[in-house]
Amino acid sequence: MKPLEDYLIIDFSQFLSGPSASLRLADLGARVIKIEKPGTGDICRTLYTSDLIMNGESSVFHTINRNKESFAIDFKQPEELAKLKKLLAKADVVMHNFRPGVMERIGLSYEEVQKINPNVVYASISGYGSKGPFKDLPGQDLLLQSLTALTWLTGNEGDGPVPMGLSIVDMLAGAHLAQGILAALYRKVTQNVGAQVEVSMLESAFDFQFETITTFFNDGGELPVRTKTNNANAYLGAPYGIYQTKNGYMSLAMGSIPVLAELLSCEALKQFPENKFTLRDDIKSVLAAHLQTQDSEYWLNILEPADIWCANVLNYEQLFAQDGFQVLNFVQQVEMLDGYSYKTTRCPIRIDGELFISDKGSPKLGQDNERILEEFINC
Repeated sequence: MKPLEDYLIIDFSQFLSGPSASLRLADLGARVIKIEKPGTGDICRTLYTSDLIMNGESSVFHTINRNKESFAIDFKQPEELAKLKKLLAKADVVMHNFRPGVMERIGLSYEEVQKINPNVVYASISGYGSKGPFKDLPGQDLLLQSLTALTWLTGNEGDGPVPMGLSIVDMLAGAHLAQGILAALYRKVTQNVGAQVEVSMLESAFDFQFETITTFFNDGGELPVRTKTNNANAYLGAPYGIYQTKNGYMSLAMGSIPVLAELLSCEALKQFPENKFTLRDDIKSVLAAHLQTQDSEYWLNILEPADIWCANVLNYEQLFAQDGFQVLNFVQQVEMLDGYSYKTTRCPIRIDGELFISDKGSPKLGQDNERILEEFINC
Protein backbone atom coordinates (compact mmCIF):
# COMPACT_ATOMS: atom_id res chain seq x y z
CA MET A 1 0.00 0.00 0.00
CA LYS A 2 1.38 3.39 -0.97
CA PRO A 3 1.62 6.04 1.79
CA LEU A 4 -1.01 8.42 0.37
CA GLU A 5 -3.60 5.91 -0.78
CA ASP A 6 -7.17 6.97 0.14
CA TYR A 7 -6.22 10.67 -0.05
CA LEU A 8 -8.14 12.70 -2.61
CA ILE A 9 -6.43 15.69 -4.28
CA ILE A 10 -8.48 18.12 -6.37
CA ASP A 11 -6.04 20.01 -8.57
CA PHE A 12 -6.97 23.19 -10.47
CA SER A 13 -3.37 23.97 -11.42
CA GLN A 14 -1.90 24.29 -14.91
CA PHE A 15 1.49 24.52 -16.61
CA LEU A 16 4.34 23.04 -14.54
CA SER A 17 4.62 24.22 -10.94
CA GLY A 18 1.30 23.03 -9.49
CA PRO A 19 1.02 19.88 -11.65
CA SER A 20 4.55 18.85 -10.63
CA ALA A 21 3.43 18.93 -6.98
CA SER A 22 0.31 16.86 -7.61
CA LEU A 23 2.35 14.43 -9.74
CA ARG A 24 4.58 13.69 -6.76
CA LEU A 25 1.54 13.16 -4.51
CA ALA A 26 0.02 10.86 -7.12
CA ASP A 27 3.26 8.88 -7.28
CA LEU A 28 2.99 8.38 -3.52
CA GLY A 29 -0.50 6.94 -3.88
CA ALA A 30 -2.90 9.89 -3.76
CA ARG A 31 -5.84 10.04 -6.15
CA VAL A 32 -5.47 13.23 -8.17
CA ILE A 33 -8.43 14.66 -10.07
CA LYS A 34 -7.36 17.39 -12.46
CA ILE A 35 -9.98 20.12 -12.96
CA GLU A 36 -9.89 21.44 -16.53
CA LYS A 37 -11.74 23.87 -18.76
CA PRO A 38 -14.03 22.13 -21.27
CA GLY A 39 -12.79 22.30 -24.83
CA THR A 40 -9.23 23.44 -24.15
CA GLY A 41 -8.21 22.04 -20.78
CA ASP A 42 -4.87 22.79 -19.19
CA ILE A 43 -3.05 25.30 -21.41
CA CYS A 44 -0.03 23.01 -21.19
CA ARG A 45 -1.85 20.52 -23.44
CA THR A 46 -1.08 22.80 -26.39
CA LEU A 47 1.91 24.76 -25.08
CA TYR A 48 4.52 23.09 -27.22
CA THR A 49 8.10 23.42 -26.03
CA SER A 50 9.48 21.61 -29.06
CA ASP A 51 8.18 20.06 -32.27
CA LEU A 52 7.34 16.87 -30.36
CA ILE A 53 3.59 16.23 -30.18
CA MET A 54 2.53 13.02 -28.44
CA ASN A 55 -0.93 11.63 -29.14
CA GLY A 56 -2.09 15.07 -30.29
CA GLU A 57 -0.83 17.02 -27.29
CA SER A 58 2.31 18.58 -25.83
CA SER A 59 5.03 16.28 -24.57
CA VAL A 60 5.29 18.45 -21.46
CA PHE A 61 1.65 17.79 -20.57
CA HIS A 62 2.16 14.03 -20.75
CA THR A 63 5.31 14.25 -18.64
CA ILE A 64 3.82 16.22 -15.78
CA ASN A 65 0.25 14.85 -15.71
CA ARG A 66 0.61 11.08 -15.80
CA ASN A 67 -1.19 9.07 -13.14
CA LYS A 68 -4.06 11.60 -12.85
CA GLU A 69 -7.75 11.83 -13.78
CA SER A 70 -9.36 14.65 -15.79
CA PHE A 71 -12.67 16.28 -14.91
CA ALA A 72 -13.73 18.94 -17.41
CA ILE A 73 -16.22 21.42 -15.96
CA ASP A 74 -17.07 25.08 -16.53
CA PHE A 75 -17.14 26.12 -12.88
CA LYS A 76 -17.78 29.74 -13.83
CA GLN A 77 -21.40 28.65 -14.44
CA PRO A 78 -23.40 28.65 -11.16
CA GLU A 79 -24.95 25.22 -11.69
CA GLU A 80 -21.58 23.69 -12.55
CA LEU A 81 -19.94 25.40 -9.59
CA ALA A 82 -22.54 23.81 -7.31
CA LYS A 83 -21.59 20.38 -8.69
CA LEU A 84 -17.93 21.09 -8.21
CA LYS A 85 -18.45 22.09 -4.59
CA LYS A 86 -19.88 18.64 -3.90
CA LEU A 87 -16.60 17.19 -5.10
CA LEU A 88 -14.54 19.67 -3.07
CA ALA A 89 -16.48 18.76 0.06
CA LYS A 90 -14.95 15.27 -0.12
CA ALA A 91 -11.38 16.32 -0.89
CA ASP A 92 -8.42 16.04 1.45
CA VAL A 93 -6.49 18.64 -0.57
CA VAL A 94 -7.60 21.42 -2.93
CA MET A 95 -4.80 23.09 -4.85
CA HIS A 96 -4.33 25.71 -7.58
CA ASN A 97 -1.74 28.04 -9.13
CA PHE A 98 -3.96 30.88 -10.36
CA ARG A 99 -2.94 34.49 -9.87
CA PRO A 100 -3.99 36.08 -6.57
CA GLY A 101 -7.70 36.91 -6.53
CA VAL A 102 -8.86 34.48 -9.24
CA MET A 103 -10.25 31.79 -6.93
CA GLU A 104 -11.83 34.49 -4.74
CA ARG A 105 -13.72 35.92 -7.74
CA ILE A 106 -14.96 32.45 -8.67
CA GLY A 107 -16.19 31.80 -5.15
CA LEU A 108 -13.60 29.13 -4.30
CA SER A 109 -11.35 30.99 -1.87
CA TYR A 110 -9.91 29.17 1.12
CA GLU A 111 -12.65 30.58 3.32
CA GLU A 112 -15.42 29.49 0.92
CA VAL A 113 -14.03 25.97 0.50
CA GLN A 114 -13.49 25.73 4.24
CA LYS A 115 -17.23 26.32 4.77
CA ILE A 116 -18.06 23.10 2.91
CA ASN A 117 -14.93 21.21 4.00
CA PRO A 118 -13.72 22.52 7.41
CA ASN A 119 -10.59 20.35 7.61
CA VAL A 120 -9.44 20.83 4.03
CA VAL A 121 -5.80 21.42 3.14
CA TYR A 122 -5.98 24.31 0.68
CA ALA A 123 -2.72 24.80 -1.19
CA SER A 124 -1.65 27.36 -3.76
CA ILE A 125 1.31 28.53 -5.79
CA SER A 126 1.55 32.11 -6.98
CA GLY A 127 4.25 33.86 -8.94
CA TYR A 128 5.08 36.57 -6.42
CA GLY A 129 2.78 36.13 -3.43
CA SER A 130 -0.39 38.05 -2.63
CA LYS A 131 1.19 41.33 -1.52
CA GLY A 132 3.61 43.90 -2.87
CA PRO A 133 4.24 45.54 -6.22
CA PHE A 134 5.18 42.28 -7.97
CA LYS A 135 1.99 40.36 -7.14
CA ASP A 136 0.25 40.89 -10.50
CA LEU A 137 3.26 40.09 -12.68
CA PRO A 138 3.14 36.90 -14.79
CA GLY A 139 4.62 33.97 -12.88
CA GLN A 140 6.72 32.50 -15.68
CA ASP A 141 9.95 30.64 -14.99
CA LEU A 142 12.38 32.66 -17.15
CA LEU A 143 10.97 35.91 -15.78
CA LEU A 144 11.45 34.68 -12.21
CA GLN A 145 15.01 33.55 -12.93
CA SER A 146 15.73 37.00 -14.32
CA LEU A 147 14.16 38.99 -11.50
CA THR A 148 15.72 36.96 -8.66
CA ALA A 149 19.37 37.27 -9.78
CA LEU A 150 19.70 33.58 -10.67
CA THR A 151 20.97 34.46 -14.14
CA TRP A 152 24.17 35.97 -12.71
CA LEU A 153 25.35 32.64 -11.27
CA THR A 154 25.61 30.52 -14.43
CA GLY A 155 28.04 30.99 -17.30
CA ASN A 156 31.36 32.82 -17.34
CA GLU A 157 32.15 36.38 -16.28
CA GLY A 158 31.84 37.88 -19.76
CA ASP A 159 28.70 36.02 -20.77
CA GLY A 160 26.15 38.42 -19.33
CA PRO A 161 23.11 36.94 -17.57
CA VAL A 162 22.62 33.24 -18.36
CA PRO A 163 19.38 31.38 -17.49
CA MET A 164 19.38 27.74 -16.44
CA GLY A 165 18.32 25.31 -19.14
CA LEU A 166 15.39 23.95 -17.11
CA SER A 167 12.21 25.46 -15.66
CA ILE A 168 13.93 25.26 -12.30
CA VAL A 169 11.77 27.78 -10.41
CA ASP A 170 8.59 25.95 -11.46
CA MET A 171 10.01 22.66 -10.21
CA LEU A 172 11.25 24.16 -6.94
CA ALA A 173 7.88 25.78 -6.20
CA GLY A 174 6.15 22.48 -6.94
CA ALA A 175 8.48 20.61 -4.59
CA HIS A 176 7.91 23.18 -1.85
CA LEU A 177 4.14 22.96 -2.27
CA ALA A 178 4.27 19.16 -2.01
CA GLN A 179 6.33 19.49 1.17
CA GLY A 180 3.85 21.94 2.65
CA ILE A 181 0.90 19.74 1.74
CA LEU A 182 2.49 16.68 3.34
CA ALA A 183 3.20 18.62 6.54
CA ALA A 184 -0.40 19.90 6.63
CA LEU A 185 -1.78 16.39 6.03
CA TYR A 186 0.28 15.10 8.94
CA ARG A 187 -1.14 17.81 11.20
CA LYS A 188 -4.62 17.02 9.89
CA VAL A 189 -4.20 13.40 10.99
CA THR A 190 -2.71 14.24 14.38
CA GLN A 191 -4.76 17.32 15.29
CA ASN A 192 -7.84 17.07 13.05
CA VAL A 193 -7.41 20.55 11.58
CA GLY A 194 -7.00 21.81 8.03
CA ALA A 195 -4.54 24.38 6.73
CA GLN A 196 -3.85 26.95 4.07
CA VAL A 197 -0.51 26.26 2.39
CA GLU A 198 0.97 29.06 0.28
CA VAL A 199 4.10 29.01 -1.89
CA SER A 200 5.37 31.66 -4.29
CA MET A 201 7.81 31.07 -7.10
CA LEU A 202 9.60 34.22 -5.97
CA GLU A 203 10.32 32.84 -2.50
CA SER A 204 11.24 29.44 -3.92
CA ALA A 205 13.84 31.11 -6.13
CA PHE A 206 15.23 32.99 -3.12
CA ASP A 207 15.37 29.80 -1.03
CA PHE A 208 17.23 28.04 -3.86
CA GLN A 209 19.99 30.61 -3.40
CA PHE A 210 20.26 30.38 0.38
CA GLU A 211 24.02 29.79 0.22
CA THR A 212 24.84 32.64 -2.13
CA ILE A 213 22.41 35.10 -0.51
CA THR A 214 23.83 34.34 2.95
CA THR A 215 27.35 34.86 1.59
CA PHE A 216 26.35 38.17 0.04
CA PHE A 217 24.89 39.51 3.30
CA ASN A 218 27.91 38.44 5.33
CA ASP A 219 30.68 39.30 2.88
CA GLY A 220 30.34 43.06 2.81
CA GLY A 221 27.63 43.06 0.14
CA GLU A 222 30.03 41.97 -2.58
CA LEU A 223 28.21 40.81 -5.70
CA PRO A 224 29.05 37.29 -6.90
CA VAL A 225 31.72 37.29 -9.62
CA ARG A 226 31.91 34.37 -12.01
CA THR A 227 35.32 33.21 -13.20
CA LYS A 228 36.47 34.32 -16.64
CA THR A 229 36.44 30.72 -17.91
CA ASN A 230 35.26 27.30 -16.71
CA ASN A 231 32.85 28.80 -14.16
CA ALA A 232 30.59 26.47 -12.18
CA ASN A 233 30.10 28.39 -8.94
CA ALA A 234 30.70 32.10 -8.42
CA TYR A 235 31.76 31.57 -4.81
CA LEU A 236 34.15 28.65 -5.26
CA GLY A 237 37.79 28.86 -6.27
CA ALA A 238 39.79 26.72 -8.65
CA PRO A 239 39.64 24.03 -9.84
CA TYR A 240 35.82 24.02 -9.57
CA GLY A 241 34.48 23.88 -13.13
CA ILE A 242 34.08 21.97 -16.39
CA TYR A 243 37.11 21.61 -18.67
CA GLN A 244 37.54 20.56 -22.28
CA THR A 245 39.76 17.56 -22.93
CA LYS A 246 41.16 16.13 -26.14
CA ASN A 247 37.97 14.17 -26.85
CA GLY A 248 35.25 15.74 -24.69
CA TYR A 249 34.76 17.39 -21.31
CA MET A 250 35.30 16.58 -17.66
CA SER A 251 34.42 18.27 -14.40
CA LEU A 252 36.58 18.97 -11.39
CA ALA A 253 35.12 19.88 -8.01
CA MET A 254 37.03 21.03 -4.92
CA GLY A 255 40.62 19.83 -4.67
CA SER A 256 44.15 20.75 -3.68
CA ILE A 257 46.01 22.51 -6.46
CA PRO A 258 49.46 21.17 -5.44
CA VAL A 259 48.06 17.63 -5.38
CA LEU A 260 46.48 18.11 -8.80
CA ALA A 261 49.71 19.51 -10.18
CA GLU A 262 51.56 16.34 -9.18
CA LEU A 263 48.88 13.92 -10.36
CA LEU A 264 48.47 15.67 -13.71
CA SER A 265 52.23 16.16 -14.16
CA CYS A 266 51.56 19.83 -14.83
CA GLU A 267 54.68 21.90 -14.21
CA ALA A 268 52.92 25.20 -14.87
CA LEU A 269 50.40 24.42 -12.11
CA LYS A 270 53.14 23.93 -9.52
CA GLN A 271 53.68 27.70 -9.32
CA PHE A 272 50.47 27.91 -7.28
CA PRO A 273 51.29 26.56 -3.81
CA GLU A 274 47.74 26.85 -2.48
CA ASN A 275 44.11 27.41 -3.52
CA LYS A 276 44.01 31.19 -3.35
CA PHE A 277 40.58 32.44 -4.35
CA THR A 278 42.08 35.56 -5.91
CA LEU A 279 44.17 33.39 -8.26
CA ARG A 280 41.33 31.20 -9.49
CA ASP A 281 41.29 32.68 -13.02
CA ASP A 282 45.04 32.10 -13.43
CA ILE A 283 44.81 28.57 -12.06
CA LYS A 284 41.87 27.66 -14.29
CA SER A 285 43.64 29.04 -17.34
CA VAL A 286 46.62 26.76 -16.76
CA LEU A 287 44.40 23.76 -16.02
CA ALA A 288 42.26 24.35 -19.10
CA ALA A 289 45.26 24.34 -21.42
CA HIS A 290 46.83 21.27 -19.81
CA LEU A 291 43.70 19.10 -19.77
CA GLN A 292 43.22 19.50 -23.52
CA THR A 293 46.39 17.48 -24.14
CA GLN A 294 44.81 14.11 -23.26
CA ASP A 295 41.44 12.32 -23.49
CA SER A 296 38.94 12.49 -20.61
CA GLU A 297 39.44 8.80 -19.84
CA TYR A 298 43.20 9.30 -19.49
CA TRP A 299 42.74 11.97 -16.83
CA LEU A 300 39.91 10.16 -15.03
CA ASN A 301 42.00 6.99 -14.77
CA ILE A 302 44.60 9.05 -12.90
CA LEU A 303 42.33 11.17 -10.73
CA GLU A 304 39.60 8.74 -9.68
CA PRO A 305 41.96 6.23 -7.98
CA ALA A 306 43.48 9.17 -6.10
CA ASP A 307 40.02 10.07 -4.74
CA ILE A 308 39.90 13.37 -6.60
CA TRP A 309 36.34 14.61 -7.12
CA CYS A 310 35.94 14.45 -10.88
CA ALA A 311 33.53 13.14 -13.49
CA ASN A 312 33.04 12.64 -17.19
CA VAL A 313 30.56 15.06 -18.78
CA LEU A 314 27.87 13.00 -20.49
CA ASN A 315 25.00 13.78 -22.84
CA TYR A 316 21.69 11.88 -22.69
CA GLU A 317 22.79 9.24 -25.19
CA GLN A 318 25.96 8.51 -23.23
CA LEU A 319 24.21 8.67 -19.85
CA PHE A 320 21.45 6.22 -20.72
CA ALA A 321 24.02 3.66 -21.91
CA GLN A 322 25.74 3.67 -18.51
CA ASP A 323 25.27 0.70 -16.18
CA GLY A 324 24.96 3.22 -13.35
CA PHE A 325 21.81 4.60 -14.98
CA GLN A 326 20.33 1.31 -16.12
CA VAL A 327 20.56 -0.32 -12.69
CA LEU A 328 18.19 2.35 -11.30
CA ASN A 329 15.23 1.32 -13.52
CA PHE A 330 14.41 5.01 -13.69
CA VAL A 331 12.44 4.82 -16.95
CA GLN A 332 8.89 3.49 -16.89
CA GLN A 333 6.37 2.77 -19.63
CA VAL A 334 2.93 4.30 -19.08
CA GLU A 335 -0.26 3.90 -21.10
CA MET A 336 -3.19 6.24 -21.71
CA LEU A 337 -6.82 5.12 -21.73
CA ASP A 338 -6.86 5.03 -25.56
CA GLY A 339 -3.89 2.67 -25.65
CA TYR A 340 -1.20 5.23 -26.47
CA SER A 341 1.95 4.44 -24.47
CA TYR A 342 5.14 6.36 -23.83
CA LYS A 343 8.33 6.24 -21.80
CA THR A 344 8.94 8.69 -18.99
CA THR A 345 10.71 8.95 -15.64
CA ARG A 346 9.48 7.44 -12.38
CA CYS A 347 9.19 8.87 -8.88
CA PRO A 348 12.71 9.28 -7.39
CA ILE A 349 11.58 8.36 -3.84
CA ARG A 350 11.99 4.94 -2.27
CA ILE A 351 10.36 3.89 1.01
CA ASP A 352 11.39 0.61 2.61
CA GLY A 353 13.19 -0.17 -0.62
CA GLU A 354 10.02 0.10 -2.70
CA LEU A 355 9.94 1.93 -6.02
CA PHE A 356 6.83 4.03 -6.62
CA ILE A 357 5.75 3.31 -10.16
CA SER A 358 2.44 3.34 -12.02
CA ASP A 359 1.65 2.44 -15.61
CA LYS A 360 -1.16 5.01 -15.79
CA GLY A 361 -0.47 7.70 -18.41
CA SER A 362 -1.85 11.21 -18.71
CA PRO A 363 -5.62 11.69 -19.10
CA LYS A 364 -7.53 12.78 -22.16
CA LEU A 365 -9.52 15.93 -21.47
CA GLY A 366 -12.64 15.07 -19.47
CA GLN A 367 -12.11 11.32 -19.78
CA ASP A 368 -13.18 10.68 -16.17
CA ASN A 369 -16.25 12.94 -16.07
CA GLU A 370 -18.87 10.22 -16.03
CA ARG A 371 -17.23 8.21 -13.26
CA ILE A 372 -16.54 11.27 -11.09
CA LEU A 373 -20.10 12.57 -11.50
CA GLU A 374 -21.51 9.21 -10.49
CA GLU A 375 -19.12 8.68 -7.57
CA PHE A 376 -19.09 12.14 -6.00
CA ILE A 377 -21.81 14.40 -7.37
CA ASN A 378 -24.91 12.57 -8.56
CA CYS A 379 -24.91 10.04 -5.75
